[in-house]
Amino acid sequence: MSDLPPTHERLKRPGQSPGLVRYFTLFMAVLYVALGVSLWLVPAGMLRLDETARQLLAVIFVFYGIVRFVRTYQQYFKKDRDEA
Repeated sequence: MSDLPPTHERLKRPGQSPGLVRYFTLFMAVLYVALGVSLWLVPAGMLRLDETARQLLAVIFVFYGIVRFVRTYQQYFKKDRDEA
């Protein structure tokens, strides 16, 4: 059909280190989990959020951080081990 390279090759920027991206996404996943835990543990009067809303937001942040961590691991780290 077409002689275009695959999408992941076309989107790769020159000089972009895949190591930097993988560790940044891991850092962000840990940051989301830490934000969720801190929201859960913060005293009730510090934020202008209802107790239920604060706990729900904390659970969402923790869950999203875990999902991001698992996806990052599967995308960047599991491939490296499978290829070796």
